[in-house]
Amino acid sequence: MARPALKPKGQALLPSGSSQGHHRELMSVLVGTAAGLFELTSDGARSIDGLGSRGVTALARDGRRASAITEGRQLWSSEGRSWAAVGSIDGWPATCLAPTRDGLLVGTEEAHLVRITDAGCATVEPFERVDGRARWHTPWGDPAEVRSIAIGTSDAIYVNVHVGGVVRSRDRGRSWTPTLDIECDVHEVLAPAEWPGWVLVAAAAGFGISRTGGDSWEFTTAGLHAHYLRAVAVSGTMVLVSASTGPRSSRAAVYRRRLEGPDGFERCRSGLPEWFDGNIDTGCLAAQGSRVVFGTVDGRIFRSEDAGATWELAARDLPAVRWIVTG
Repeated sequence: MARPALKPKGQALLPSGSSQGHHRELMSVLVGTAAGLFELTSDGARSIDGLGSRGVTALARDGRRASAITEGRQLWSSEGRSWAAVGSIDGWPATCLAPTRDGLLVGTEEAHLVRITDAGCATVEPFERVDGRARWHTPWGDPAEVRSIAIGTSDAIYVNVHVGGVVRSRDRGRSWTPTLDIECDVHEVLAPAEWPGWVLVAAAAGFGISRTGGDSWEFTTAGLHAHYLRAVAVSGTMVLVSASTGPRSSRAAVYRRRLEGPDGFERCRSGLPEWFDGNIDTGCLAAQGSRVVFGTVDGRIFRSEDAGATWELAARDLPAVRWIVTG
C-alpha cells in the first residue's frame, strides 16, 4: 500500500498571524477550475497568479487562510493575494481537504485520510479500520474515494466516502463510526457552523438531514424534479441543493427550501436557465450569509445576494468549475 509523503517547498504549512489589510480577501469568492484559480469580482472573474493554468482539485478556507490542491498532488497556501506552493503530496492522489485545529485533513483516492502539519504528512490510521470499509466501492468498479469532508461542532469530523456513506469521528480522528447506509451514495457532506449538531448531505437518494450529529437521518425529495443530488450549501435559514436525473444528466437545476419546517424544495428560476447541461458538482455550490455562488462545467458562475431567490450571471467563459469557496 502506498504511503503518503509531503515534499516541502520551504513555506510553513500552517502560517499564523493576522492583518486587517486582508479584509477584502476575506470577503472574496475563490473559484477553482480545470485550468487555474480565479477570484470573483464585481464585473467577472480575474485569474490569480501563482497557480498558473494548473487544474484545481479542491479548495478550503479557514478565516484569512486559504488552501488549494492542484492536479491531486500540489498543496498551496495563501493568506492574502499571493499564493505559494508549500509541498507536493506523494502516494494517493488528493481529492478534497478541510482545515482543522490539528492540521489539514486531506481526502484521497482509494478512500484514505491524510493529516498534514508542519511536521509532515501522515495517514490517519484509525480511518483505515472503519467498520464496513471492505464494502466501499464505486458503481463503475474502481476503489472508493473520499469525496468531501465537513468539520462540525466540538471537533466532530464527517467524511463522505463515495461510495461508502458518511463516517464520523467525535475525538479528532482517533476513532470512526459509520453513520449512513453505504447505498445512500452520498456526494457531499456539510456541517453548517450556524446550525450546531446538524449535518446535511447531497446524495443519489435525495437530501439527507441529521439534527443529531449523524446519529439519525431523514431523507426527502419533495419538490425536486429528480432525486440525484450532487451539492449542498446553507445560506442563513435556507438550504440549497443541485439536483439532476443522474450522473450524466442534461437536466440539472438548483433548488432551495427552509432548513427548518416541512416545506418541500422550490426551484430557483429567477435569472437562471431552464436547465443546466451537466451536474452542478460537489464543491461547486457555496454560500456565506445571504450570498450564494455556484459554477458549471461549461465555465459559468451564477451569484445570488438573497439566499437564492434571484440570480445573476457573474462570470462566463471560464474553464470547467471544480470547486468554490466563499470567505
